[in-house]
Amino acid sequence: MTRRRELDERRFKMNEVHSIMNSMKTLAYRETHKLQQVIKAQEAVVNNINDIAIDFIHFFPETLPPERRTTNVFLLIGSERGFCGNFNESILQEIKSRIAEDQANNPILVTVGYKLYTVLKTDYPVFENIDGANTVEEVASVLMRIIDTLYKLQTSHPLISLFAIYQNREQPDITNTNNSAIRIRQLLPAFQQHYKNNPSDFNLAPAVNLLPSDFMMELTDHYLFATLHEVLFSSLLTENYQRVQHLDGALQHLEEKYNELRSQSNRLRQEEIIEEIEVILLSSKSLM
Repeated sequence: MTRRRELDERRFKMNEVHSIMNSMKTLAYRETHKLQQVIKAQEAVVNNINDIAIDFIHFFPETLPPERRTTNVFLLIGSERGFCGNFNESILQEIKSRIAEDQANNPILVTVGYKLYTVLKTDYPVFENIDGANTVEEVASVLMRIIDTLYKLQTSHPLISLFAIYQNREQPDITNTNNSAIRIRQLLPAFQQHYKNNPSDFNLAPAVNLLPSDFMMELTDHYLFATLHEVLFSSLLTENYQRVQHLDGALQHLEEKYNELRSQSNRLRQEEIIEEIEVILLSSKSLM
């Protein structure tokens, strides 16, 4: 009886865990649907700004910053929470290989997401860790903290090259975890020298109300703001897809263990019933 009760208690606790994890999976799945709609709009914004930059630089190539030696800053986008497989470990492996390739220059690392920070801080110094977003609505506050960190960096490093390392799954598939990919994207300088070679669709230079250099500064700010949004949205989408897949596997494992415990409990109950019947039969014989 004691053994069967222990099994029933384990089944009860396992059922509670299953309910919690299933709720987490449902929330992650809903988040992916919201992010898919937001990302489409954000990608359109980034593409429009990029088209404007190509057209503008074609007529005002002198507004591009000259090529100079800069300090590399890597913005590593991880997760704030767990249950997303090897999401953070993949980012860690990528930055390790990047640093190994260029050991002479010590890059500055900025992490987004507590889980990534915990796996990274033991190997490399982190300039600052920023709490990651759990939902679409939290992305804006994360972005503002990134901007504040960049301003802080520029006080000691006026010339920086900013690279974002993040996971972006272009065609998400919940049933396949191998189609997520690490992306390395240069965010600053926003527009490189090769933009000069891109043709314009127009014959006349655009009419602007600002000095070309001031216009370029404004355009760079808009581009950085838009691309950071796109990077954070893409990373959060991939994170939630991996969380759905990871939790789905965990739930299947729980269900298998639950069914196994239920079979054991039923078998023990059958044995108890047989023992009770034997006791009754023995009692009846003694009375005869």
